[in-house]
Amino acid sequence: MGRTRQVAVAEIGAAHGLKGEVRLRSFTATPMDVAKYGPLAAPDGRAFEILSARPASGTSPHMLVVRLKGVSDRNAAEALTGTPLSVPFERLPGAEEGEFYHADLIGLTAFSPEGETLGSVVAVQNYGAGDLLEIAPAQGASMLVPFTETAVPEVDIAAGRVVAIPPVFDDEGEAL
Repeated sequence: MGRTRQVAVAEIGAAHGLKGEVRLRSFTATPMDVAKYGPLAAPDGRAFEILSARPASGTSPHMLVVRLKGVSDRNAAEALTGTPLSVPFERLPGAEEGEFYHADLIGLTAFSPEGETLGSVVAVQNYGAGDLLEIAPAQGASMLVPFTETAVPEVDIAAGRVVAIPPVFDDEGEAL
């Protein structure tokens, strides 16, 4: 029996206050939804239940202040800083038409429109201007392709493939 596929939904940040609350960066589309998925798993097997959550004032809309069951003081909260939290994929709602979970995209084989194998999707990055598929070829450096309908006109999760149009650069390394 294989291990259940886990999907990262949050990461614990710094302690907040003295009574065990922590800042939590939610990766869910609606940040407060992270509290709806039941216990959140840490990589070491610990499970954390969110007892209360509220938006953190003056920060990113994806930053929350949460109280976790069993975390009752600042020292315990500080010990959790940087802990990634996940849930089994099956607990997440199905993706809408034209939307994909990062976990569904990672591992897909990327092909050019002409059918040439470009490599495998190894990550989905976002540096602030939108999602980018990181495609690693069999040899050489990875490439980043904007995850747009223009640059990635086909995504077929069932077939394990995407069609991607890699960026083209001039002799000076500038994108065309």
